[in-house]
Amino acid sequence: MLHQLTLTDLTHRLARRECSAADALQSCLDQIQRVDGQLHAFLSWDEADARRQAEAADAALASGITHAERPLLGVPIALKDVFCHEGQPCGCSSRILQGFVSPYDATVVSRLKKAGAVVFGRLNMDEFAMGSSTENSAYGPTLNPWDTTRIPGGSSGGCAAAVAANECFAALGSDTGGSIRQPAALCGIVGMKPTYGLVSRFGLVAFASSLDQVGPFTKDVRDSARLLQVIAGPDSRDSTSIPSPVPDYLAGLGHGSLKGLRIGLPREYQVGGMDPEVSAAFQAALTQLTALGAELVEVSLPHTEYAAATYYIIAPAEASANLSRFDGVRYGLRVDGASPEEMNSRTRGTGFGPEVKRRIILGTYVLSSGYYDAFYVRAQKVRTLIRQDFLQAFQKVDAIVTPTTPTAAFRLGEKSDDPLQMYLSDIFTISCNLAGICGISIPCGLTATPRLPIGLQILAPPFGEATMYRVAHAYEQSTPWHRQQSPLS
Repeated sequence: MLHQLTLTDLTHRLARRECSAADALQSCLDQIQRVDGQLHAFLSWDEADARRQAEAADAALASGITHAERPLLGVPIALKDVFCHEGQPCGCSSRILQGFVSPYDATVVSRLKKAGAVVFGRLNMDEFAMGSSTENSAYGPTLNPWDTTRIPGGSSGGCAAAVAANECFAALGSDTGGSIRQPAALCGIVGMKPTYGLVSRFGLVAFASSLDQVGPFTKDVRDSARLLQVIAGPDSRDSTSIPSPVPDYLAGLGHGSLKGLRIGLPREYQVGGMDPEVSAAFQAALTQLTALGAELVEVSLPHTEYAAATYYIIAPAEASANLSRFDGVRYGLRVDGASPEEMNSRTRGTGFGPEVKRRIILGTYVLSSGYYDAFYVRAQKVRTLIRQDFLQAFQKVDAIVTPTTPTAAFRLGEKSDDPLQMYLSDIFTISCNLAGICGISIPCGLTATPRLPIGLQILAPPFGEATMYRVAHAYEQSTPWHRQQSPLS
């Protein structure tokens, strides 16, 4: 069953000509036909275009091109519905962009293609990436492949569900406050958010521009490092891109020992209300990290208590500005009115869903005259303090570990009527975005009944991805959790 292989294992088989790129793609398409009716991870896929890409990959392999030259040659990879992919729809799971077709490729899509990947499929998400459960999609929710009565997390729930169900070998998502790491944890796979500025955002439809970052969903840590190696690096079309060389992330994965590394435990993350099974899995993970040679050190992040409030001022403020471009004039949905103002109002009222409207209203309010200094400016000052907390902690430790989420996946609809409870699903992940550092979630356990994945979050300093991957890989390879398969895989 080719679709059950990791990305790395597939490239080895392709290199030995034990299978073809067309075979790998067909295995994914067959799996989509088998299980996606239960999951709704995919919004669409262009089978003809994907087959053309697979045929081109097979021709390249036959001509002698190797994976050293094109590291993803022949590997089917899917995209969250927030990336521009030339000739393909880009709707952000919103009715306001219904029918819009991308006229160009996002930088990360161009880099996937250059590396030889077979880029196919649009994956479901919370509308404009605003949500923690993928229940805010205009096209219906995605379900968790471990238990289809439960959510897969969000906003990149389609990505996490598709990779966990082996419908694709990897996926690209975006992370604004945990939207890669949180669904990865709830679906039992690896999800990684890079340092802000490491991966280009050109061609990513913006939610909150100072927080958004592109990252991979994969089946294991090695695949994550391999995919980041391809998409990372400077881009002149993104003014926030950092012009520095990309290190070899795979080089440090061979170290099974963590001897000499100091790993921080933030005392402020020891919050009440955490599920006992999540807490137990986290404690077991700490024991394993110690067994691997790491030294555990308590650290303090004193401004953590303000992170959620800070995030839910800054993110909606930036969203209200970014989403003002969807006005019915230039692209997407248009609902006619008697005047331009009425047309604009009707278009936005019809096209945006409730959560997007809630955040636009909140963001517009905090940016309005008389409230800008009281809310937005003050939130930016607190954000600086949160970043300083992390930088000071990283002077003492090499990495920080926390649970990824306070609970396992909750039931569909369980928190839909309580936005504040929904927002708390990201309580352990949002600080990473505010600080601009890197983070990864890896599987670290399963609940008893029902069997649901639990995630371990590893945070590292800005551009500390190599250290982050070293810790993640050593833990992963010494535990069985990454080999557990969802019932629909």
